[in-house]
Amino acid sequence: MTAMTPVPELFREAVAALQAVRPRPEIRLETMRAPQRLAPWSYALSCEVSGPADVLASGRLVLLHDPDGQEGWDGVLRLVMYVRAELDRELATDPFLPAVGWSWLTDALEASGASWKALGGTVTETSSARFGDISGPARTDDLELRASWTPTDAALGPHGLAFCQVMASVVGLPPVGVTLFEQRQSS
Repeated sequence: MTAMTPVPELFREAVAALQAVRPRPEIRLETMRAPQRLAPWSYALSCEVSGPADVLASGRLVLLHDPDGQEGWDGVLRLVMYVRAELDRELATDPFLPAVGWSWLTDALEASGASWKALGGTVTETSSARFGDISGPARTDDLELRASWTPTDAALGPHGLAFCQVMASVVGLPPVGVTLFEQRQSS
């Protein structure tokens, strides 16, 4: 779109709703440059979070708006989520991890009260081994969750909160108000 094209009201409302999301203190959301070629209008947030046992995760939530819609969207707005997290070796070998990873998203959307359709995505597990003079741990295991869905309206606050909940789940943060106690090894 050119600089002279007015921003659609629906897109402005959707962006404002995402900007109003206030995540828990462990989660850092920041506006980032949005992809320019996926839709005429786009907005993006980046996210970083660290959980217990120093589990790290990063993610992006991208809002796309095409007033004409696009094939597969079933609407004129689309949210695209990408999450990547380091895993400990024990969790990485769990055969149920992909189903659990997907349930983090569906449960978060349901719990937030978000309204959506046309949800789809993938959960990918990767393991990397380092050899020779490459610095870092000898082995790393990661989880990637990619998903997109069509919100049914511009009230995207619940969708933003669901994204934050997915990030919290991926790193193992307890529910808000619950305190984890460190386990001490006996000598």
